[in-house]
Amino acid sequence: MDLRRDVFQAIADPTRRAILLLVATQSMTAGAIASQFDTKRPTISKHLLILTECDLLQREPIGREMYYHLNPHKMKEIAHFIEPFRKLWDDRFNKLESVMKQYKPKA
Repeated sequence: MDLRRDVFQAIADPTRRAILLLVATQSMTAGAIASQFDTKRPTISKHLLILTECDLLQREPIGREMYYHLNPHKMKEIAHFIEPFRKLWDDRFNKLESVMKQYKPKA
């Protein structure tokens, strides 16, 4: 059975989120990414495979090296999905803040 991974499964893992943060500012090779973690290189390679399958990372060959960089279009899809929830929580926190401003502790 071939299960298709989705971006939310990919970003659920803290190591994969850390990888995304690493490559957000600059393209990196698998070796450079792996050097930032205390896990073995094959483990990082599996994370890179998942992120690439989900189209969160793109691979680009430069010379003999393969560089990974962030796919901003896919990240934008995640942001669009999350935005209504962000607004909901902002509204709730603003309401809580107004209630707390009116609260007067008993002396």
